[in-house]
Amino acid sequence: MHPEEQSLIMAEVPQYGKITKEFFDRVIYPKLGAKRNEVVIGPTSGVDTCAVKIGSSEVLVATTDPLSYISELGPKDSAWLSINLIASDLSTSGFRPQYLILEFNLPPSMPSTVFESYWNALSAECDSQGIAIVGGHTGKFEGIDSTVIGAGVIFSIGSARTYLTSSGGKPKDKLILTKGAAIAATGILARVFPETISERIGKNGLELAQKYFQRISVVKDALIASAVGVKASGVTAMHDSTEGGVLSAIYELALASSCGALIEKEKIPLSEETRKICTLFEMDPYVSLGEGALVLSCVPEKESDILTALSSNEIGASVVGELTEKGTGIRLGENGSEKPIGYPVVDPYWAAYYSAKKRGWI
Repeated sequence: MHPEEQSLIMAEVPQYGKITKEFFDRVIYPKLGAKRNEVVIGPTSGVDTCAVKIGSSEVLVATTDPLSYISELGPKDSAWLSINLIASDLSTSGFRPQYLILEFNLPPSMPSTVFESYWNALSAECDSQGIAIVGGHTGKFEGIDSTVIGAGVIFSIGSARTYLTSSGGKPKDKLILTKGAAIAATGILARVFPETISERIGKNGLELAQKYFQRISVVKDALIASAVGVKASGVTAMHDSTEGGVLSAIYELALASSCGALIEKEKIPLSEETRKICTLFEMDPYVSLGEGALVLSCVPEKESDILTALSSNEIGASVVGELTEKGTGIRLGENGSEKPIGYPVVDPYWAAYYSAKKRGWI
């Protein structure tokens, strides 16, 4: 098959979620507009935030993500989820989210009362986190008919000496994971398909799974961990789990830090309700939508202090491996043996979600 033919065939297959790393490296990364000396960190695979130097001692860190309205969640929970997903990315810098710019492309069919409810909840969540909304754009446009209704940019200003990225890890650093695998997949699917899940795994399992929705944020996790200390004094890198799940998050942190990693699969928490839901939807929980779980690396001497700080704030956390020299690659330890792993190309969540919709699951 000629490469052109293969490209045409691939183009016909729906691709859900983020673009691939290959596409990013080939198309996006080489063309980033003008070069400016004050840009400390620009777009980079596996890095949640960018950083721009301000003066001699401060940086502005920023991140962006889609804004979503999921009808099954309703406007209030959709707004809460949208803000916390963006704020989670920003908090991996160790800074508290401060400022927000919003851009809404709304479907004409959305009633003004629904958007008003969405906006009220969004503003309330920003207020509770100390985030000021400082600008944006809002409109309704033909041709928009999806759960994605816009995008938001959160940015903060802080000390150039203390901000973190996912690229700061070093060999021998310990890898800590908060909460566990497939947090977002569990919480969202349990809210969107409650009747089917209750029928298949039981009412108690559904109730436990639905509580995961309120765990889809790592703002608290990141701020508590980084308060113990940063860089040589504690946390060296942070990355929140998103598409591709906890294994992708660890993989990306190691890659961004120019390290290898040894991941102990048995040490990654996997609840019974998550296991049952992922089995029902035919998903591997370790590479499924993982928002709500934070991956961080830390100097070995601070491992215990960080775990204690998280536990004291009722955030479960486990040491799931360590960073290694780059030449060792990314390895997964399981049942007493190790094997190299590659980057998960496609998160199974999206195909499972749309498949369930087509089956009429409710």
